[in-house]
Amino acid sequence: MGGELERGRVNPGKAWLSYSLVMLLLVALLGAVLLGASLLSWQRPPARNKIPRAQKRREMALKQMEALAQRLRQQEPDVDSESILELPLAKLAQKLQAEELSLESVLCSYLEQALKVHQEVNCLTDFLGECEEQLQALKKLKKSERGLLYGVPISLKDTYDCKGHDSTCGLAQFLEKPAAKDGVIVQLFKAQGAIPFVKTNIPQTLFSYDCSNPIFGQTLNPLNLKKSPGGSSGGEAALLAGKGSILGMGTDTGGSTRVPASFCGVCGFRTSRSRLSYSGIASAVKGKKSVTTTAGPMARDVESLALCLRALLNENMHHLDPTVPPLTFREEVYSSKRPLRVGYCESDGYTQPSPSMARAVQLTSRLLQDAGHQVIPFSIPRVEYAFKHLYTGGLYADGGATLLQKLEGDIVDPSIKGMVSLLRLPDSLKCFLAKILKCTDPRTSQTAEEFRGVGTPKKLWEQHTAVEDYQQEFIAKWRSLDLDVLLAPALDPAYYIGYPGKLIESTSYVTLYNMLDFPVGVVPVTTVTSQDEEELAFYKGYYGDSHDKDFQEAVRGSVGLPVGVQCIALPWEEELCLRFMKEVETLVKTQRDPK
Repeated sequence: MGGELERGRVNPGKAWLSYSLVMLLLVALLGAVLLGASLLSWQRPPARNKIPRAQKRREMALKQMEALAQRLRQQEPDVDSESILELPLAKLAQKLQAEELSLESVLCSYLEQALKVHQEVNCLTDFLGECEEQLQALKKLKKSERGLLYGVPISLKDTYDCKGHDSTCGLAQFLEKPAAKDGVIVQLFKAQGAIPFVKTNIPQTLFSYDCSNPIFGQTLNPLNLKKSPGGSSGGEAALLAGKGSILGMGTDTGGSTRVPASFCGVCGFRTSRSRLSYSGIASAVKGKKSVTTTAGPMARDVESLALCLRALLNENMHHLDPTVPPLTFREEVYSSKRPLRVGYCESDGYTQPSPSMARAVQLTSRLLQDAGHQVIPFSIPRVEYAFKHLYTGGLYADGGATLLQKLEGDIVDPSIKGMVSLLRLPDSLKCFLAKILKCTDPRTSQTAEEFRGVGTPKKLWEQHTAVEDYQQEFIAKWRSLDLDVLLAPALDPAYYIGYPGKLIESTSYVTLYNMLDFPVGVVPVTTVTSQDEEELAFYKGYYGDSHDKDFQEAVRGSVGLPVGVQCIALPWEEELCLRFMKEVETLVKTQRDPK
């Protein structure tokens, strides 16, 4: 018939009308969901009402911190703080033990510097005023009673429980719920003579590698104030990079110590599950099994990380937390000089590395080979499946229900707004998005699919089994090459603020090892050069999608910023991993400063 389209062809007008009706229906459904949530929150005072009080408490705490610094400065007016702040941890601990430096002079120096750094980058959430009492108690100890970290001021990520202080996770729901006692790691630090003195900022929920929340605001990168310090241990990394702390503790669910360490040019370490106690560390989401969150130290050099683990890994940890094995620090592994068989990969095959990321691995592998180590190419097996189905699927196995519950009545921070908006969609809408984006934006399509959750206990067990199978597959490939350790790119250079929330895909470099539960650390090895910046102009990515374009934009303008590498070992081989990190650090330093 005249005017009719040939059989089998779609009428464009009707197709557009159908699409419009579908979109209207989806918008109506979403509006109903949001209205229902609003009505529920209206029935009780929203958690966000606590935020102004929390901000006032921080303001008062920082004034107390400043007052203590002034009192200590009056006691020690001639202290050379600059020389104290330049000391590496091992040397500082030695001088404190030998009483070549007073406890007051060291604490004063770090209080003053932490306040300066905070004023510039907004990295502190709380001052631990009890540090003054602890200092006085330490002065009464006999020399034989002093621990390995006697008199060393340390900083803690906001999530570490300290008696009488909130562990907020950047969430209003967690405010005004002070810890009843110190967490296990905090207890162990104090037993070794360390003085916890501040807590540091985090992103809301910790499910972000930026560092911003509605309570304490955005933390900046001290090396470039337009850039993010990374997350979720971003406040910790920023403070360390600004020399406002000499040793800190972070946590790592998907690169949360390693990304900030890399962005800020310090060292960060992720331990195997249960090597360090996680008792007394707050989490927005508990119960995850296939994606593990672990505690780990952060510092300016590798030897500081090793000293920290020497102090923590003793029989007291198992006594305080019997779920942690009684495995002390193995000095003979860390101090070994035998040549290593090192696997290396310049790319994970999922996210194209920035020019500086690839160059950092090339530089490090060459230095290792020249030093007598064997260097063997390694490729990550089934990386897209591992990142999307196993890691993302495991992290959001409940469809985000627990995370969304923690955000009820709260202000959603811009750094996680995109993720939260997608999680809040009904499963039917997530499924619809996954289908319509499959061809145009396959990575976002996969994210929408995994954000639906696993659905049933049977599916959850299948997911856990798939993770175990992949771990064995990865280890088998590792063993087939007879590797000791693995060298891989870190995620860097630092992104502009606001970009981490757009670039979940690039975390494939770091999240893999949480799912595998391997110990892994970051060591800075170089800085971005003008040549790296020029080569970035030709960056295309592996998918050519919006994520690849955003990545190119996020890392531009980074000349001079630090670039690190990841050093990886098999589970429970923390000492070997640290030994590898130390080797890399030493070789890079020798090349940079030849004698």
